[in-house]
Amino acid sequence: MGKNYESRETMMGASTKQGYDIASKSREIVRSLIEAKIKNLSSKEQSIVERIVHSTADPEYAEITKISSNFIDESIKSIKAKKGILTDINMVKAGINKYEGEINCYISHDDAIKLAKDEQITRAAAAIRIAHQNDFDGIIVIGNAPTALFEAINLVEKEGMKVRSIIGVPVGFVGATESKEALTNANIPNIITKGPKGGTPVAVAITNSLIRMCDD
Repeated sequence: MGKNYESRETMMGASTKQGYDIASKSREIVRSLIEAKIKNLSSKEQSIVERIVHSTADPEYAEITKISSNFIDESIKSIKAKKGILTDINMVKAGINKYEGEINCYISHDDAIKLAKDEQITRAAAAIRIAHQNDFDGIIVIGNAPTALFEAINLVEKEGMKVRSIIGVPVGFVGATESKEALTNANIPNIITKGPKGGTPVAVAITNSLIRMCDD
């Protein structure tokens, strides 16, 4: 595997010797399961995929995670500049830690609720519009709502929404696969998980991995 982008003390959230020992053993298992599958990735890409597999206990993510060539560099630039992070749901927001910039989620915002009702769209999609209206500039993290991902792509392409990169890993059997395919065809730095798999743990794992890279 490539260079370890997380220190001994903070690896996978470990903060005690017992925690470190568990995380270390888990990492060894993960590496044994996926090393051959990710050997052609860069060390930073390997670090992200490893963290996803560790967070989900699902080695298949080593095969279905696809990262655009400019995703990591653009994401790191955004994080170092303390640009915003926008999530589709509050659970994803809650999982992101140790970020010095602003993290927002508008899904429960009164304006998003009203817009969703008026336009007959999902609250997740409305929340992305509200973020755009509030001059969002940064990384969008979507782990659950395909409609939010479709809306983000549309706003970037048609209205010039300031998006540095998109973590597009919505989970589900309705719209998730299609929204990810649309993202790969858009001119936006991105990471996706092909097919219906994804979700909050994946979105959080990717985001925190990027933040750790900047810390290191």
